[in-house]
Amino acid sequence: MTLRITPRALERIRQIAEGEAVTSQSHLLRVAVVPGGCSGLTYDLGWDTAMRDGDEIVTVEELRIAIDRRSMLYMEDVELDFTDGLQGKGFHFQNAQAARTCACGESFGL
Repeated sequence: MTLRITPRALERIRQIAEGEAVTSQSHLLRVAVVPGGCSGLTYDLGWDTAMRDGDEIVTVEELRIAIDRRSMLYMEDVELDFTDGLQGKGFHFQNAQAARTCACGESFGL
């Protein structure tokens, strides 16, 4: 499984964590692929304080990322980036496996 996080995304995650008093010792960043969006699948990001059965932990610098077993199937060769330009502000996933994406870029399908 290859999950890359760009320096911009990592910096923004750190800023959010600091603002929400989240530490790498007490929290995990949970990344999941869930049903939704125009193309069928979308990503979910959020803080979690505990691992779940079947989670895999990926560490990028000091950031611990929890990914459930089902979501792992979709996370090969994925890059998480953060942008604040004309295309919209926020986190964006680039997935090499995606056969289609919706016009807004928020969902994908295989």
